[in-house]
Amino acid sequence: MTLSKFQLVGSLLRPKELLEYKEQIEVRDDIFYPFYEEFPGYQDVEAKAIKEVVKEQIDHGIDIVTDGEFSKSLWHLDFLWGLGGVERFIADHGYAFKDHDGDHFETRKDIGIRIVAPLSGKHHHFLDIFKKVKQDAGKTQAKLTVWGAAHAFTELTVFNGLYGDGQVYQTQDDLKKGLINAYKEFLTEFKEIGGEIVQFDDCLWTLFSSDNQDSFYADGNDSLEDLADTFIAINNEVADFGHSLGLKVWTHNCRGNYQSRHAAGGSYQTIAKKFLGEQHYDRFFLEWDDERAGDISALEALKDKQNVEVVLGLLSSKTATLDDEARIYQLLEKASQILPKERLLLSHQCGFASCDCGNELTQEQQWAKIDQGQKIAKNFWSDDYVNQYE
Repeated sequence: MTLSKFQLVGSLLRPKELLEYKEQIEVRDDIFYPFYEEFPGYQDVEAKAIKEVVKEQIDHGIDIVTDGEFSKSLWHLDFLWGLGGVERFIADHGYAFKDHDGDHFETRKDIGIRIVAPLSGKHHHFLDIFKKVKQDAGKTQAKLTVWGAAHAFTELTVFNGLYGDGQVYQTQDDLKKGLINAYKEFLTEFKEIGGEIVQFDDCLWTLFSSDNQDSFYADGNDSLEDLADTFIAINNEVADFGHSLGLKVWTHNCRGNYQSRHAAGGSYQTIAKKFLGEQHYDRFFLEWDDERAGDISALEALKDKQNVEVVLGLLSSKTATLDDEARIYQLLEKASQILPKERLLLSHQCGFASCDCGNELTQEQQWAKIDQGQKIAKNFWSDDYVNQYE
């Protein structure tokens, strides 16, 4: 069987009947994850939608499927909500994004987190979902998308300061150890239920980029290098543990994706040596759908890591129209001059619905864009491909 060189990052647009429940969840903080008991019918609707979207992925030639992230409200926080010791609440503000005209855009506000007991990754709801996805997928491989550990650590510490006097964890180091242990517990059980591929999603790398005008890290932060080293060490400890279990450990990086909007700029060139060269992942899903990512020559940092693959996010999940194929082929050609063609794959820069509200396109447009990606990949990696752009 020939494996497809086109891949999905993970998330897909939710159907209307599922969104009706998700929209109720967003405005309630008197409910408890995974919210099934508070909304009669929700679990059945979600399970049916996941079964259908797994089939749709297979029908469109996707050979490594997910649940479409239909089980999540937010791409990252659902993982924390499912850990033992965490409570969710509605904050007084959302995350800051860039609107289409460059002005401030604020996301949903149910992003508040409390740590009320030592963190535990055991018996996580994601694993119940994954078992069903594997069953629905049959002979097709399935992967699980999870919030990257270092990004989660940053959210809990740098952003929210959930340690210190009166807190469950007295020091930042204690919290780091507790979080890493929870990830290890989770991965252990993931392996036990037949998991093979885990993908850690992360959108903070370019906040370390010196050319990122939107970074709230770089401004006045004299210990940026130390923070980056801590960030990478956390990810590597979790990745190494996953490898010790026999898992394939992948990562996806973007600059934010919420209702077709982004959160930050910054190129890969200024961070490639560290964030590409030093992290222990088997496959990197990277974002190159527009000029914010900088030049694709940043791939040079992976040249000597011969067992590492790169999924080039050259297509856009944020637009309703099909992508410029000439641009895609030109960038594929350039990338294949840096890394061997067999180590490269193609994708959209991010999922189509990192949060359940989704990007600004229809499901029909989403699948048309996926079919376009499949067509380009099949052509570019075919034995009789001819370079039209020399």
